[in-house]
Amino acid sequence: MATNKNKDRNSNPKAFRKKSPTTSELVQGILSGDIATLARAITLVESANSAHFQKSNEIIGQCLPHSGKSLRIGITGVPGVGKSTFIETFGTFLTALGKKVAVLAVDPSSSISKGSILGDKTRMGELVKDKNAYIRPSPSGHSLGGVARKTRETIILCEAAGFDTILVETVGVGQSETAVHGMVDFFLLLKLAGAGDALQGIKRGIMEMADAIVINKADGNNVEQAHLAKIEFTKALHLFAPKENGWTPKILSCSAIQKTGISEIWEIIKTYIDDKPGLEGIMAKRRTQNKFWLLQTIEDQLKQQFYQNKKVKIHLDQMTELVVEGKISPFKAAEKLLGLAKKP
Repeated sequence: MATNKNKDRNSNPKAFRKKSPTTSELVQGILSGDIATLARAITLVESANSAHFQKSNEIIGQCLPHSGKSLRIGITGVPGVGKSTFIETFGTFLTALGKKVAVLAVDPSSSISKGSILGDKTRMGELVKDKNAYIRPSPSGHSLGGVARKTRETIILCEAAGFDTILVETVGVGQSETAVHGMVDFFLLLKLAGAGDALQGIKRGIMEMADAIVINKADGNNVEQAHLAKIEFTKALHLFAPKENGWTPKILSCSAIQKTGISEIWEIIKTYIDDKPGLEGIMAKRRTQNKFWLLQTIEDQLKQQFYQNKKVKIHLDQMTELVVEGKISPFKAAEKLLGLAKKP
């Protein structure tokens, strides 16, 4: 026999739906360090639903004064270099020192199915159980180089929640290195020795971005190869001028599996942030990053407004078909669609 409560639930299911927390409740939960609230807020920020846009902006705005006090470390490397294993080992090393670590791991999205595995929590089984760590895998979607479009905002929320060390992992392909470099203080490039990967590290763009190069998997038969790779990279560094703050990228090796060389990497990072030129460089870098993200956000919102325009939606498929059939040039079609978007 159904109870009165169940009768009410069946007759008016909306009344029994869990009430969505207000912006104030979400912010209070984040500032108190509640992980469930933090996760919920990040989901809201990542949402493509236009109805969530204003609310997420309010959350970010209220959390912003409580952010900016963490150390942001970007970690990149080609697939197979051992990024997840390294991050777990490095993350547990940091939490053992009393640090609160947030890992923002961007998973590559399929260009065909649009799906994403989001398996970082599985690959970081030890770190995910650490009460002083938080792992947030996010699908890269269509963002530049596989970096989640909202990673920058997620950093702000994690800092407001009390995390003092933010590790941002890239998918390691395309231009993801450039995007992550634009949101972190220290950029760590993982490399492999003896896998045809050494030459890639000598490319100017990668060398100019990296603050440290770490030869991972320096164990077993790879120890000697890792030593030779360190020599190659050290020689290559002499071909480039020092960074604007005078810092010269350091070359190290480690074994994430055997947990060797990890403390040396942390000492290098501490040297960088404790050094006055390094600290001044971080502050200057953050000012530049803020300007970049302002312009990037304007571009993102203009793009979003364009595709949500009713007139554009009506004519986009038609114009696309005409372009595919060669009846109109892509440039002329774009001009027409942009003209439609401008009309009131």
